[in-house]
Amino acid sequence: MPKINEIIGSAAAIAKGMSVTFREMLNPSITDLYPDAPPLFEERYRGVHVLQRDENGMEKCVACFLCSAACPSECIYIEAAENTDPKRISGGERYASVYNIDYNRCIFCGYCVEACPTDAITHGHGFEIASYNTATLIYRKEQLLAPLPPGAQVPLVVNEEPVGAGH
Repeated sequence: MPKINEIIGSAAAIAKGMSVTFREMLNPSITDLYPDAPPLFEERYRGVHVLQRDENGMEKCVACFLCSAACPSECIYIEAAENTDPKRISGGERYASVYNIDYNRCIFCGYCVEACPTDAITHGHGFEIASYNTATLIYRKEQLLAPLPPGAQVPLVVNEEPVGAGH
């Protein structure tokens, strides 16, 4: 007798599971229109970083290295350079001449965003960064910079001759 009860119990479990399957098959499928329409994101979504500019088009980053120091995965590399009167890139005394983020290591924790005193680095909504080549996952400053605001001009940079480079 115990075998008949086991068979009936198993058949009932299968019937219950198949009823859920058939019920779901009859419901319309809910899919996004990706890639034809971009997906909607929550405001707090942490995507690819963006280096922000001020309203005049100058970079907000003053190369203070706080984002790099706060990063637990050590994926941010910065080299600083001094702003001069003929070469003014940011509003501060320094600017980041090199700003790289290695997305092979980034964990999108947001500590760099929280550490930045000038709100120069933020998370954008970019999510399509998958690659078979890990070298393409190191984003340079040019890839991270936000576009110029309307009406702003690219900061004026006068070519500087290195000392002793006479012809």
